Amino acid sequence: MNVTGYAGIELARLLAGHPGVELVSVTGRSSAGQRIGQVFPHMANLDLTIKSELDEVDLVFSALPHHESADQLIPFIEQGVSVIDVSADFRLKDPGLYDEWYGFKHPAPELLKTAVYGLPELHRAEIRQSRVIANPGCYPTASILALGPALKAGVVGGNVIVDAKSGVSGAGRSLKLSSHFCESDEDVCAYAIASHRHQPEIFQELAGVSGDITGVTFTPHLIPMTRGILATCYAKLNNNVSETDVTAIYHDFYRDEPFVSVVSEAPHTKHTSGTNMCLVYTKIDHRTGLLICIAAIDNLIKGAAGQAIQNMNLMLGLPEETGLPRLAQFP
Repeated sequence: MNVTGYAGIELARLLAGHPGVELVSVTGRSSAGQRIGQVFPHMANLDLTIKSELDEVDLVFSALPHHESADQLIPFIEQGVSVIDVSADFRLKDPGLYDEWYGFKHPAPELLKTAVYGLPELHRAEIRQSRVIANPGCYPTASILALGPALKAGVVGGNVIVDAKSGVSGAGRSLKLSSHFCESDEDVCAYAIASHRHQPEIFQELAGVSGDITGVTFTPHLIPMTRGILATCYAKLNNNVSETDVTAIYHDFYRDEPFVSVVSEAPHTKHTSGTNMCLVYTKIDHRTGLLICIAAIDNLIKGAAGQAIQNMNLMLGLPEETGLPRLAQFP
């Protein structure tokens, strides 16, 4: 597991406190040879040295950048080691989409057929049986959980619109101008308009829920905060349904889900900070016939590391909630 990025170090932090597994090996090319506490002082109590290659393990998490992740994971997959990829390299079923959206030819397109998209709320049974899990992106997690129940029930269709905001940690730990304090503080901006790489992922999964969806218009925004995603989604209602009907649909869909709550007021990102929770809220705009669905998550936990551990728990036959926080940190 590469720990030098935000998702990787959050994985290490959560795994270090997990009662059902032992974290035995971490990697990081730029930090190889250093104690983990030298690179991340808040992890100083963890007795591990960052290496350039993993020791022998039973399960591998990869938090490498896209393209690099698949190359590193293929040998483990061929050896029969279970893997959970936090990058995008196994999320898309159509290998041609990697050319179009990520600019590379997938090195093992045959594996895309067997990799399971790791959103437990949609694919729990398949995750339990799989050895290759594609951990969802942060924006797709919030967007799919917001829209999924309405699409499944057939009350919305056509093109859906996702307007999403993310904290700066979603941009990763690598230095870039847009995430410098002076550039991002006191500023909100849209980016990757009509071209964000999470768009085909959102469409793929929502189309799997319902064939009534014809497209996804997705616009992400950068917000000057560290953690959190708020996705506000709009979909045209197919028929005359009431607020009570929609609320019942969502409560029924998520009735037994440990990490999704349907809430009665629009959620704040702080309500999920530090947790693996997704809070979902719905409202009908009767004047326009649109259903408005809002989802809030912590992009580093339910949007990355926490969901990866949720998937691991399912793969290993452990209770799904093991080692995962549900109560938010506040303030």
